[in-house]
Amino acid sequence: MAVAVLRPASATRPPGLVGSAIAVAAVALLPVAYLVIRVATAGEVAWAAVTSASALAALGRTVALAAAVTATTLALGVGLGWLTSRTSLPGRRLWAVLLALPLAVPSYVGAFTFIGFFGPGGILPDLVGSDRGWAPFGFGGAWAALSLFTYPYVLLPVRAALARMDRGQEETARGLGASGWKVFRRVTLPQLRPAIVAGGLVAGLYAISDFGAVSLLRYDSLTRVIFIQYQTAFDRTTAAALALLLVVVAVAALAAEQGARGRARYHARAARRPAAVLPLGRWRWPAMVACAAVALAGLGVPLVVMVSWLVRDLLGAAASLSGLGRAALHSVTASGLAAGAAVAASIPVAGLIVRYPARVTDLVERSVYSGLGLPGISIALALVFFAARYATPIYQTLALLVFAYVLRFLPQAVGAARTSLGQVNPHTEESARSLGARPLAVLRRVTLPQIAPGLVAGAFLVWLTAMKELPMTLLLGPAGFDTLATQLWSHATAGFLARAAAPALVLVVVSGIPLALMALRREVRPE
Repeated sequence: MAVAVLRPASATRPPGLVGSAIAVAAVALLPVAYLVIRVATAGEVAWAAVTSASALAALGRTVALAAAVTATTLALGVGLGWLTSRTSLPGRRLWAVLLALPLAVPSYVGAFTFIGFFGPGGILPDLVGSDRGWAPFGFGGAWAALSLFTYPYVLLPVRAALARMDRGQEETARGLGASGWKVFRRVTLPQLRPAIVAGGLVAGLYAISDFGAVSLLRYDSLTRVIFIQYQTAFDRTTAAALALLLVVVAVAALAAEQGARGRARYHARAARRPAAVLPLGRWRWPAMVACAAVALAGLGVPLVVMVSWLVRDLLGAAASLSGLGRAALHSVTASGLAAGAAVAASIPVAGLIVRYPARVTDLVERSVYSGLGLPGISIALALVFFAARYATPIYQTLALLVFAYVLRFLPQAVGAARTSLGQVNPHTEESARSLGARPLAVLRRVTLPQIAPGLVAGAFLVWLTAMKELPMTLLLGPAGFDTLATQLWSHATAGFLARAAAPALVLVVVSGIPLALMALRREVRPE
């Protein structure tokens, strides 16, 4: 049966583990260090930039968007995760795949296709005979787009946690007379809490740092203002000062996540029985309508629009096939290298966070998560600064681009490893050490096999998100190193929508196939 276990903070911390985690955290702080140096040398100019009315208004808009997206992704992720894991939902395995696939759609692609579907001259206005359309701009459009394409960050870990959960506690609670809702609220939900808050944190930080969707949908969040300062006003000092505001927001979000997560750990016994199916009865049809609505909005609309663009201009679509294979190979290679490096770096960080909670642990965690709250352009310019001055051999190389991916998306690997390790009973590791096994042997033979599914999930999330990354790839990619994301963006911004549709579709397919396999692998098989 699962039990709540708290590892005492006073337990002896292995020096190697602490040193490795601190080294990872120190490297992750490089972009923040650049911002601090830039702002410190500016003095009053930087202070005036962050305290101006326009900056504070942009900060308020950013926090409001992140809060709305986080709340929506939590509601969708937990609700859909429960429906596709624990209920008699018809076609449950198919819905599990379809509802995970919106994660394969980059937010800027989703924004493009929303405009192409709802905007003037779009598919929906043409169908209903309207000349005006319903342009999804501003807060509402950004909120809908980011929520629809980030809720799988919550859905996937929730389903994985439900798959690993033993039903013994739930049966005991029901045997003592607790209602189904009470069992969910007091037994199931606390065990899901680490997965829920970790996914919500990633979705919220993604909303804070997103550039493509908010720019296309004309929502003036801090990332859009920062990009304008960099690209239009050429004011790196103001942009750096504003980026530091995003770091403060990210740290505050992490502090809230740590409080919501709590210190309790829930460890399942090795032998566990799958959960029983909850009959939906007459609610199965409303549940199917809800699943279909989310899948159509997050996956159906982008696919329909991209295919229609291809059909409208077959000649332009054929022209876009030039170099498509090379761009796909570049995307897979760079993101694959980043995924492997991020998982390797996440292991000591997750081990310190889960097994040895303390003040230094909190500092390490916040340092690692700082990158996910920064816009890609800030991280890219920070690395250009450091590489040009201190690491010239890797300047404008694939290694620097991969390093940037790792800095930004490392929190995704850490979150997956932390959630998986949190469900491993530490007594198994202690037993191995008591039998004379060295720490590295315990890690290799005991811990890693048990957390391997979480590490694979984290690697995939990093790989998937790096495939979609745009600003860092544009600024740090070696000369001639075009990816699917950069090809898509260059065609779309030039107005060649049919040519943009081809790399967009390839990107969704390349990302979607392994995502579908992962969703099926996590399928719970109730009795």
